[in-house]
Parts: sequence; structure tokens; C-alpha cells
Amino acid sequence: MKKLINDPNDVVVEALLGVEAAHPDLRVDHANKVVYRGDAPKPGKVGIISGGGSGHEPLHGGFVGLGMLDAACAGEVFTSPVPDQMLAATKLVDGGAGVLHVVKNYTGDVMNFEMAAELAAAETGANVVSVVTDDDVAVQDSTWTAGRRGVGVTVLLEKIAGAAAEEGRDLDAVAAVARKVNAQGRSMGVALTSCTVPAAGSPTFQLGEDEMEVGVGIHGEPGRRRVPLAPAKEIAEMILEPILSDLPFGSGDAVIAFVNGLGGTPLIELYVMYNEVSKILSKHGVSVARPLVGSYITSLEMAGSSVTLLKVDDELLSLWDAPVRTPALRWGI
Repeated sequence: MKKLINDPNDVVVEALLGVEAAHPDLRVDHANKVVYRGDAPKPGKVGIISGGGSGHEPLHGGFVGLGMLDAACAGEVFTSPVPDQMLAATKLVDGGAGVLHVVKNYTGDVMNFEMAAELAAAETGANVVSVVTDDDVAVQDSTWTAGRRGVGVTVLLEKIAGAAAEEGRDLDAVAAVARKVNAQGRSMGVALTSCTVPAAGSPTFQLGEDEMEVGVGIHGEPGRRRVPLAPAKEIAEMILEPILSDLPFGSGDAVIAFVNGLGGTPLIELYVMYNEVSKILSKHGVSVARPLVGSYITSLEMAGSSVTLLKVDDELLSLWDAPVRTPALRWGI
């Protein structure tokens, strides 16, 4: 294992110190491992928090800031944060208009966020609503999940719901937009290599030099099948066709097309993938209203890519285009 770390047990703690040093407009509650906006809580604004295991950076701490999240909880690598962390984050961002919890569909995340919402209601009377993302079409049930996994749509949802909250919409309206995004988005990924959790010191799973895992989860969970390595155009078809048929997406639809790197894939390869995705979408009569290409929801140093399609209308596009200022997404400022 070769990693730029000190002690494997201190990776998350020291990374949060780095976040604090690099982004003085953010604050870090080190006791609870929560990254939050320096201007939180904002009176009258719906607070939005998310979180999950570390190792998926920039998800979620990299999306804290104007127009996106108000706070993010960092669990240990590939491990859900505990309810006390989520409770602390909820209290930090509650400006009186309620708090939205954005939760990826993993058993630990769902259970712990649910407990935190109950604690917040009991302790402070906070009005908390949760929206769960479950956009991965690869498998119905997998390691750590009941139902589909929450993956790439989470990034798009946090941006769009964050813009709705920034506009001053109330909690019910922000939650409705978030549910709309989840309902209209689908994702699937492929892994070319495994990744290594620092505390484990060895790869999470084994792939042969000429193999890839189609439909892999962001923690290295098994996908649909293991197949021989193929050219980018064939990989794009393997993961895009199930996405297109699941919603389904059809001729005349407009989408945000998100080609994501899983941590170990250079940008040049992601643009090769985007080119193939664009051609397939064109063949189906699906137009790309907005592209997003880059590594935004990763799996440590795993090589591979995921594709997310979100069917959009004028409302969602307007919210997507609204100003955002976070470490990982920034435009319109």
C-alpha cells in the first residue's frame, strides 16, 4: 500500500485539518467531524446536510458552501457517520426553517440519519425531512443496502436542492425538488481496479489484469458481472444502455450527463468516455442540456467511471445554473 498518509488511523482527522486550512470560509467541528458553512446557520433558510463514509471525496465535504450543502458529516473510510455527528450538523445549520437530510441508500446511513432526525426533534424541536437517493441501476440489493444504492445523483441533488434552499423556498418545497431529482436520475459504474482502505492495507477485492467489474458499488461492492476489459465505446454501452432503459430516457428528453471518475482515472480518459456517452445519447435522440465531467464521487484510488443521467426541465436547469461556491463546484459567482 502506497498512500500519502501518516498513520492510517488518523487519515480522516488529518484530512479535515487540511480542509480547514485550505478553505477559511468553511468551519470544521473536529469533535464531531462536521464541515459546515462559516455563515451557518442562516436565519429563515432551509439547512441542508449530508454525509457518509470518507473516501468518496469531494463528496460530501467538498460540496459545502453557498448554493449547495450547509454541512457534511465525515464518517471513517467507507463507514457511516454516527447519529451524534448528524445531530451536531443538524443543530449547526438549523436557522428556524427546518433541515433537509440528503441520505445515500446504505443501511448504516439511513438508520443513523433517521436516529439523528428523531434526536433533533426531541432535543430542539427541529423540523427535519429526509430524502434518500437510490439511483444505481446495476443491482436491486447489494452489500450494505436494501434496494438500490445511492451514487452519482447525490451530487446533482445536493446542487439543485441547495439552489432551491438558497432561493428561500420552504422545507417542503426543497424536499419536493430533491425527490424529483432522485426520481428522474439513474446511474451505473464500472471498475478497472480495486481500491485499498488505509486501515485494511490490502485491496478491497481482486480483479485480474484483463478484467473489469460492471456495475460496481462505490465501496467495491459486486456489480452485475465481471467481464474482460473492453474499449471505452463498449464500456459506455454496457453501463449506459441499462440506464437509458430503466427510467426510461427517450427521444426528445434533455439531460444533465455526468461522467464521473472513481478516483484513479485521469481526466483524459473521462473525456474519452464522455465522447462515447454523447454519441450513444445522440443515437437515442436524447440531448445533453448540461455536461459534468470529473471526479466528484470517488472510491479512494479505484480506476473506473460512472455515468449519471438526470432528466431535466426548465426548473431543474435553472436551479443547476444558479450560483454555487464550494471547494469542488463553483460557478456563477
